Amino acid sequence: MTTINRKIRIIPLLAAAIAALVAWGAVTTYILVSSSTDNAPAMSPMVEGGVQNKQSTSTLPARLLIPSLHINASVQHVGRTAAGLMRDPSNFTDVAWYKGGPEPGQEGSAVIAGHLDNALGLDGVFKHLNDIQTGQDIEVRTAAGGTLYFRVTDIENYPYTQVPEDIFTKTGGSYLNLITCAGVWLQQERTYDHRLVVYTTLIQS
Repeated sequence: MTTINRKIRIIPLLAAAIAALVAWGAVTTYILVSSSTDNAPAMSPMVEGGVQNKQSTSTLPARLLIPSLHINASVQHVGRTAAGLMRDPSNFTDVAWYKGGPEPGQEGSAVIAGHLDNALGLDGVFKHLNDIQTGQDIEVRTAAGGTLYFRVTDIENYPYTQVPEDIFTKTGGSYLNLITCAGVWLQQERTYDHRLVVYTTLIQS
């Protein structure tokens, strides 16, 4: 095959890929310009509160493990967008911990988010998070090599405009809340219509 013919065959493939990305709107925007604070991810809820804790590098979360779902993911540390949204992880294999709140294991509600899928419909790290069950355990490995154990206490689906603020603000214990997209894709709003939240409580550190 000549070089010209190879180029002719590749161009439609590139065009199809770009079209698929454009169709996913805000998610695609975040992938392509993830360093910009002006592009709000479609998944994340508003961050109204959360306690800013003094953080030690050695106790920061490094990996999230969910044995029942065969998840072993690297943990990114993220803040807010200019719109006040928690930033999503910059890829679809990692999860993201909101560094404006407590570390997992500290007093309060730590929050970790992960993608359901990507702009081409391939599975994200939390694709099967809805299969988790109450009573199952979640592990967080720290940068120092320690392990924190959490147990699932509740699983809820919320309309994407009605995610409760207390996933960031609840105190009275050490909690880890996982969040991802759920439901059906709303093309006009460029987001899924629900958010799945998995609530867990620290059981051992």
